[in-house]
Amino acid sequence: MKSFKLGAAAFSIAFAGQAALAETEITFWHAMGGQLGETVNEVAAGFNASQDEYKITPVFKGSYEETLTAGIAAFRAGEQPNIIQVFDAGAATVIGAQGATIPVQDLLADNGIDFDINDYIAGVRYFYADADGKMIGMPFNSSTPIMYYNVQALEKAGVTPPATWEEFANVTAPALKEAGYIPLSQSHLPWIFTENFFSRHNLQFASSNNGYDSNDTQIMINNPAIKAHFSALVDWKEQGLFEWYGTGWGDNAKPFEDGNVAMWLGSSGSFGGLLAKDLGFDFSATMLPYWEGVTTEPTQTFIGGAALFAMSGKSAEENKAAAEFFSYLTSSDTQYFWHQATGYVPITEAAYEAAKADGHYEKFPAAEVGIQQLSLPAGEFTRGYRMGFYVQIRDVMNREYGRILTGETDVESGFATIEAESNKLLERFAKTQG
Repeated sequence: MKSFKLGAAAFSIAFAGQAALAETEITFWHAMGGQLGETVNEVAAGFNASQDEYKITPVFKGSYEETLTAGIAAFRAGEQPNIIQVFDAGAATVIGAQGATIPVQDLLADNGIDFDINDYIAGVRYFYADADGKMIGMPFNSSTPIMYYNVQALEKAGVTPPATWEEFANVTAPALKEAGYIPLSQSHLPWIFTENFFSRHNLQFASSNNGYDSNDTQIMINNPAIKAHFSALVDWKEQGLFEWYGTGWGDNAKPFEDGNVAMWLGSSGSFGGLLAKDLGFDFSATMLPYWEGVTTEPTQTFIGGAALFAMSGKSAEENKAAAEFFSYLTSSDTQYFWHQATGYVPITEAAYEAAKADGHYEKFPAAEVGIQQLSLPAGEFTRGYRMGFYVQIRDVMNREYGRILTGETDVESGFATIEAESNKLLERFAKTQG
């Protein structure tokens, strides 16, 4: 992968020979392993090098689920970190834990740091906010689902990337099959073909404003539009126009990387990883298709990934340090570095403009697609969702979707089961919130 640097001044680990005196030290628990973890360490080192009052120590705590579990246990024991990374499906858990976190918007304001939610790109602003639009968690590794494609495969088939699913079914997919490719695979049925299906078509996903207004929430997944979509997937699979390789992310990405699948629905945050691989073909990307029969005005998707939450119970000095780190993290230089190095979207408009001014998207057009999609017009139901026990709900979805796609159950029965079991989980979660 190409090396992206902002310059030694910004991200040098050395302190130019000057020892920091009386630093306030804070900890940051995260779930970024491998190269992503190294990039997190580089960002932390840049913050530490940028001043001599504060020092942040990033600590890898395992998977998203393991990090959240560790954070909950640590809070109960009074040993919580200053900052913890929490993934999208766990947001309701940490936000619903009264007194566990300090809303990031309050943390910044209380420490004299300017905050304007409109500084953030549209699809990022409200996913980790409360019902009133106050940002509770700071979006960090933010991404959205997009369609990657093998440039040579589409050229061989004589087609262009489809804008709609109708175009996919009638034009693109048959031509790609005729050219010797499996037209499509995707990674993460709940995120791409459920949560963002509802957002792309501006359909209500759950009661109580998609769960933002109340914990007394019911999922509304048993919807004719998404059931028609899954019926189409079953038909496409039988026709050899779509393939599902299992619930694992890499299970569905690898056939694309190997050149067998022509188009793959993945994360905009996968851009950096794809760029680093020797694929043997050129790749690019386009926006997530939509059903023209459902809407002629497709709306924005929302972010996946995770946010950073400031945990309560810390001293004023440590809270100040956390606020300063958030300020550093959201600066245009840092966000541009993070965007270049990882492929995750820059969360602020200023960082996006910096990337455009630097010609980043002229070199790598695929890197801009996720931001463009997040910047599409919003709708009533495009901010995201807020549902408790959502990790378990996603497990139910994955189980039933697998049964649907392998012929163990039909679409109607599968969706009825998802809705019934999900609503039981939501009812249990509501009881835990008093």
